[in-house]
Amino acid sequence: MIEINAEFICSFLASVIRVTTPLFFISMATLITRKAGLLNMASESMMLAAALSGVIASGASQSLFVGALFAVLASVVIALIICYCAFNLRTDLYLTSIAVNTALSGGTVFVMYAVTGDKLNTLQTISSKAFGNVEIPLIKDIPYLGTVLSGHNVLTYLSFIGVVFMWFFIYKTTLGLRIRSVGENPAAAESVGIKPRKIYYISFLICAVYNAFTGMYMAMGYLNYFLRDMMGGRGFIGMSAMNIAEGRPFLSILTSLMFGFAQALSNYLQLSSLPTEIVSAFPFLFTVVILLIANTAKLISGRNRRNKIAEDYMKRLQSEN
Repeated sequence: MIEINAEFICSFLASVIRVTTPLFFISMATLITRKAGLLNMASESMMLAAALSGVIASGASQSLFVGALFAVLASVVIALIICYCAFNLRTDLYLTSIAVNTALSGGTVFVMYAVTGDKLNTLQTISSKAFGNVEIPLIKDIPYLGTVLSGHNVLTYLSFIGVVFMWFFIYKTTLGLRIRSVGENPAAAESVGIKPRKIYYISFLICAVYNAFTGMYMAMGYLNYFLRDMMGGRGFIGMSAMNIAEGRPFLSILTSLMFGFAQALSNYLQLSSLPTEIVSAFPFLFTVVILLIANTAKLISGRNRRNKIAEDYMKRLQSEN
């Protein structure tokens, strides 16, 4: 039986931040492509490629920098393949993303087996480097609060910086304005000299970098080895968090934390007597419920807005008569 006290609550909140870190990166990765008007379902493949490449490269070179570099390159290569197929060869972006996800799910296992002889993980065969934890001066000494906010992986703090950077990039830079313009109306953007295909490539490349950091966190931070299908659907959960926030960077933090809370609760429920199948499915059931509630609220809000517009129009007609 779990004893709920102040120490347990602080430990639980700290675990919420740890498991939410991938969702911060993923929500920003899918946000940039949404702003460009694209439905990006390929985050899982980019993360898997980055995670495995980072582990193999850092293990072979015993350099964290080399591992991070190869992780980013692997994610970028996947993004370029998808872009070329979708924007040059005119394949369906949604189907291309799903196909690449499926290919990388098995492809990473094939590469891992070819390199290590193991189809499950790289723990016993590759000694990869990992990003360390950071103790924040002063905050770490604050009772309870220090436990929650300090001592996290360096990539966790980088994920918060990544959200601020994305907000600044989208709303305060010329390129961000062009991305939003293409997302709103590609034909109108093209009429003023903006090339939509170039913007699509740029948005996918930025997305790939964010997904690379997710892969690095999972395989070189949260864990220090690559595990088969280790993303576990996080790409779709992070995208759901971004969609509920309607593409707003800072609100995406809150929605991501909400899903992180569900994931952390699922981890703690594994200590209970509940069936493991139900506990494992809990974060995804939670996602479906939240999406249902959010979309229902959106429909009701839209209906009320339309009714209000109709009422105002009728009042105006009556006043004119």
